[in-house]
Amino acid sequence: MAVDPALVGSYPSKTHSGAGYFYDDVLEYRVWIDPQSGGERLNAGSDYFKAFATYEEALKYSQSTKGAESPLVLVRQLEHVNEPKKGIFEHVKGERLTEWQVEWLAESKRGPNSIPDFLAKHRKSLR
Repeated sequence: MAVDPALVGSYPSKTHSGAGYFYDDVLEYRVWIDPQSGGERLNAGSDYFKAFATYEEALKYSQSTKGAESPLVLVRQLEHVNEPKKGIFEHVKGERLTEWQVEWLAESKRGPNSIPDFLAKHRKSLR
């Protein structure tokens, strides 16, 4: 469920896509609609999304709407892991909004030691 349902639909449409390994907050679930795949033409023929507070609402909408894709989740990351090169990981601090596949939420909520533990594990695997 969204951390603040009153703000659902107020976040920018252009955000990052994927990455970061960890999230802090679920902001909303998004269903993107493609008019070229049968979706209603509402945005001058461009893709657009409808935002929901829960995954269940988003899934129901995506399954019953022409041109709709599977739901994505918009997450806020206050800290995340960047991988500028394969196997090179950096701890990044600062707010970042990004769309994720919903399945990525499982076991990805950032805790106090999530990133240090992740980095230590991956340093050992490089040795």
